[in-house]
Amino acid sequence: MNESFACGYVALIGKPNTGKSTLMNALIGEKLSITAHRPQTTRHQILGIKTSERYQCIFVDTPGIHQDQKKAINRYMNRAATSMLDDVDLICVLLDVRDFNRDDEQILDMVKHQPRVVLVLNKIDRIQKNELLPLMQRLGELMPGVDLIPVSALKQDNLEQLMQHIEQQLPPGIPHYPDDQLTDKPMRFIVAEIIREKLFRMLTQELPYSITVNVEHYKTEADLVKISASIWVERKSQKGIVIGKGGKQLKKIGSEARRDIERLVDNKVFLQLWVKVREDWSDDERSLAAFGYSSE
Repeated sequence: MNESFACGYVALIGKPNTGKSTLMNALIGEKLSITAHRPQTTRHQILGIKTSERYQCIFVDTPGIHQDQKKAINRYMNRAATSMLDDVDLICVLLDVRDFNRDDEQILDMVKHQPRVVLVLNKIDRIQKNELLPLMQRLGELMPGVDLIPVSALKQDNLEQLMQHIEQQLPPGIPHYPDDQLTDKPMRFIVAEIIREKLFRMLTQELPYSITVNVEHYKTEADLVKISASIWVERKSQKGIVIGKGGKQLKKIGSEARRDIERLVDNKVFLQLWVKVREDWSDDERSLAAFGYSSE
């Protein structure tokens, strides 16, 4: 590493469904955070590590910030989204250019006194260019002196400019992780997230918000990875929906997840899925802790 090497942490924050995970995956060049066209897809902080000859940028993908804090899981996700804001080197606030509202303004109020903030105007591929200017003018009034960078994370438009800006904000320092490491999460966590992504994508309406996944067994053999995971729901009726008629839905979920896991581990995978019930787990602090939603 040369003497001008830079290393730092960059938080990606915003309200639910603004494209934080899609952006991190695009910047890293690997799918580390799961994505779906629904809010609450990301529930934990996930580090994504991008290393070049000049820098190591450690992105922190966070859950969407919820204004409704009635449920325990929403309170957990808000803690996960905001707990590190004083410790990172740059805060990227993602804004959906089609839907700027009071929730976004409250997040801007939260970070307006932080020393290093950039506003990332995402999903510019979904609007006309002349629609963007009024929003940029309004943001300039709300956050004077803060840089605005329009991008499309999905189409990967203008990401090079964003990455150049981020690199300029990183402090000098040695890398914190090996140059081939992409995340701090263990394989069990990533596998559970892949399974949960398939549930989010294949199940309709509100059911995915009542689901979590726990990997109970993970064993690597010479030519096979054996995995057993439990899908937890909150109602007996939900169990039947996940399994589907004749087990077809669960089989499809398992097949889609297994394909992604095999690409990730570069090996054949034997995946067993079980569906279990724990009443109202998402609004119970002890159940959240048991499923890995730490209160810290």
